[in-house]
Amino acid sequence: MIRTIVIAATAAVILSASAAAADITGTWLSESGQTKVRIAPCGAKMCGIVVWAKGNPKDSQNPKASLRSRPVKGIRMIWNITSSGGGQYTGKLYNYKDGKTYDGKVSEQGADKLKLSGCVLGGIICRGQVWTRAN
Repeated sequence: MIRTIVIAATAAVILSASAAAADITGTWLSESGQTKVRIAPCGAKMCGIVVWAKGNPKDSQNPKASLRSRPVKGIRMIWNITSSGGGQYTGKLYNYKDGKTYDGKVSEQGADKLKLSGCVLGGIICRGQVWTRAN
């Protein structure tokens, strides 16, 4: 009996964690309309890979010179995203336009909107944009 309760409780926790993570999965269009990023599980966390970028730009601002000629399409732009509860997530965000990686915040803004914010100084200064779910 106790074993059954423990198994049921464990399953409930796993399913609720999966449901929370599933809320941000999918393909998202950046606010500028120049990038589409697919967010999906990467192991125990979430990550986002660029699946389309207008004009096929290169990662020309990357701090590593050897990566500056690679296409933006296919790069990992978001990683280590974990839920902090209530539709809020934290992780890392890479901005290929300035070549910098930021502490990131992601928050659900309804079923088809995400607010992404890149932060510096331990989250004191953040700049964000709203992404829309792509079809």
